[in-house]
Amino acid sequence: MTAIHPQPRPHSRIHWRTPITMVILLGVLVGGAWWGWNSLINSSAEPTCVEQKLPNNRLVPKQVVVNVYNGGAKAGTAAAVAEVLKKRGFHVAKVANEPKGDKIDVVSVRGAADNSPELLLVTGQLNQKALTVGDDRTDHTVDLILGRGYTSLRAKGLASVTVPPDSTVCLPVIHTPQPIPSGQNPN
Repeated sequence: MTAIHPQPRPHSRIHWRTPITMVILLGVLVGGAWWGWNSLINSSAEPTCVEQKLPNNRLVPKQVVVNVYNGGAKAGTAAAVAEVLKKRGFHVAKVANEPKGDKIDVVSVRGAADNSPELLLVTGQLNQKALTVGDDRTDHTVDLILGRGYTSLRAKGLASVTVPPDSTVCLPVIHTPQPIPSGQNPN
């Protein structure tokens, strides 16, 4: 015969660890969302370009930033073209293979709009007709992609491009490298 023992009563004690953990996690989530929203709204990011009126209504090479990409031309062609463009006054930001990995048969020039003055100035350096592509970029840099059909630059490229009087042009912000003070490690 088995004795019937009364079952133990469940503890009426409340377990506070789970609700406290949930409140702390909710506070972290709300704090992170608040910080993210403030960072987005109060961004200190520099503008990608600055609206300017051009003196004499002319855009000159020193006001244009160019990226030179090899899109199928002989190795070293992009670097050689970049050196010539630097000598002509352009600011060359990047020299590399075409970022998308595309191989093209012609020369392509990409910029904010297919008729933007900075794009026209870069195409004026070429000895051949280039495929111009406007990609609505906001920084107003120009990409020069050299394909298999690239021949050469003009011996004397276009020195400037006329813009309409009293118009403004959005020019890229050009960062000049600052020298490292003596005795400081850049790494």
